[in-house]
Amino acid sequence: MIGLIPAGGMATRLGPLPCSKELLPVGSFHTPDGPRPRPIITYLLEQWRCAGIEQALVIVRPGKWDIPAYLGDGSAFGPRLAYLTVHEPYGAAYTLAAALPFIQQQTIALGLPDVILKPGGVYTTLITHHTTAQPDLTLGLFPCAQPHTADMVALATDNRRIVAIEIKPQQTDLRWTWMAAIWSPVVTTLMDNIVATDRRARQQGQQCPELHIGVIFQAAITHGLRVEGITFADGSALDIGTPAGWNIAQRKATPDELLMS
Repeated sequence: MIGLIPAGGMATRLGPLPCSKELLPVGSFHTPDGPRPRPIITYLLEQWRCAGIEQALVIVRPGKWDIPAYLGDGSAFGPRLAYLTVHEPYGAAYTLAAALPFIQQQTIALGLPDVILKPGGVYTTLITHHTTAQPDLTLGLFPCAQPHTADMVALATDNRRIVAIEIKPQQTDLRWTWMAAIWSPVVTTLMDNIVATDRRARQQGQQCPELHIGVIFQAAITHGLRVEGITFADGSALDIGTPAGWNIAQRKATPDELLMS
């Protein structure tokens, strides 16, 4: 298994920043010399360390060199890290596609570096399900109060099989959004095909919308792949990439508070 961290975003929702948003300090580390600032991305790396994910690729756009400068090889935080750059600014699916030459036969753990997930064992739970039940794609699902900002997930009556992904719907009765994912190589192959098709369309001068990761997940459903969700009804996913999420994070002073709903 290898982790993928898309960190190519521009953070336009937060306005001008002094560093990459993935390194914004939220809460603190406890050290023998007292507390020190804790970058947001380290909450994800801690989840992965606890879940046994030992290696990951961080995908950045040119200019975000402060991320590898801070994290280094990752040994201080959990998984061993390597870095790739993305040069196609057409959506998060393109960011992930930069890793395609390196992940064809791997099981993938996708992590969002500007989101703090509760409980602390989200990825342990997802990996256990993916390994034992063996779906093609396993999504970690969390309650969502603002559906128009998220990928909303429709579940079958068994509350396990996912039947549709709606990207930022203006109106919906759906309550779950995905915030973590594990997938098998068949989904990577599908992503490769979708990004290649989208790239050809752009090269031919067609106007194409941003290619969201949710488009890949919906295509997996459409193609008949087995897509399942694990719901964390008492969990939370705090996205500090939005002004509202950032304000909430700043009101919570410690990691324990950040991991409380």
